[in-house]
Amino acid sequence: MRRLRLRRAPRPLERLSARPARLLAATAATTVLALAASGCVTVHGELALMPPATKAEAAQALADFTNAYNRADKAYDPALDAGRVTGPFGEINQASLRARAVLTPGGNAKHRPLELSDARFVLPRKAGWPRWFLADADPNRDTDSGPGDQRWLLVFVRNGPQQLWEVAHLVVLSPSAVPEFAEEDGYAVAVAADTGALAVAPEELGERYVSYLKDGQAGPFAAGSHTSVWREQRLKQAKKPGLATQYLDRTANQGDFAPLGLRTKDGGAFVFFATRFFERQTAAPGYRPKVDAGVKALLTGQVKNTVTKEWVSNQVALVRPAGTARDGVTITGRLQGVVGAQGS
Repeated sequence: MRRLRLRRAPRPLERLSARPARLLAATAATTVLALAASGCVTVHGELALMPPATKAEAAQALADFTNAYNRADKAYDPALDAGRVTGPFGEINQASLRARAVLTPGGNAKHRPLELSDARFVLPRKAGWPRWFLADADPNRDTDSGPGDQRWLLVFVRNGPQQLWEVAHLVVLSPSAVPEFAEEDGYAVAVAADTGALAVAPEELGERYVSYLKDGQAGPFAAGSHTSVWREQRLKQAKKPGLATQYLDRTANQGDFAPLGLRTKDGGAFVFFATRFFERQTAAPGYRPKVDAGVKALLTGQVKNTVTKEWVSNQVALVRPAGTARDGVTITGRLQGVVGAQGS
């Protein structure tokens, strides 16, 4: 595919009669339209499939994020990494830092710098903006006995050439839970949000998940800790003596909360998506629900007998190809955090 470049005609062309000049302009316009219809014209890169970054640029973005994250964690100052986080992870990160700043105004005396090593970058080509890529790295925050027991999967997004790379999604998985990704011409393959090639299109995952958490109709979701087990935990919470707990789930798929997916080698996809939910706790007359310090730091209003916590939940799912009869979606990781609270 070649770029068509129309250059300004030289001055002598102005001596041509009006009719030939109009004919020349019409011919050029027809040529542009014909090429556009065939998909072979590129205007400023909007229609060209472009890699999001080189591996060196992706590595620099990861280093810039890590440095900002460490500065913010050491000072408990959300402003120090606000330009490097966005979307669901950004909202969770910023709320956590605000709460910790209230609880410990002097900063984090126990700060331990985050280190992300053995980074692997998955770079999908796409047309236009936003562009994004996945960084798969080994953190020094493993809770198990040896190195490599966990991987941090960070999705970096960038909405224009003048903007910084920001982390929109983060989940923590075991190495065995990270799938093999399909490639075309040496690059990963992004999945369209509305594709019909999957058991559930990425743009529908949030809505289907919210529906499942509400009514328990499994539909495409495989049983597991982020589906059936989570619903069971919620049901138990709702039945505690003297305390009623209600949950209200909402989709979150606009802007930097939009789902992002990569094609896997088995023909399915690995999709990051987010939801938002509200947890309302109401105590029996004469009592107040307990509110931990971290939530209290984000609280507005006064807790008389009710507190409503707002959560952002960040999931990643393995989605099988279309036509899968059962268990078409397996949620393999979830990161969630309280981002606000209201007392009444």
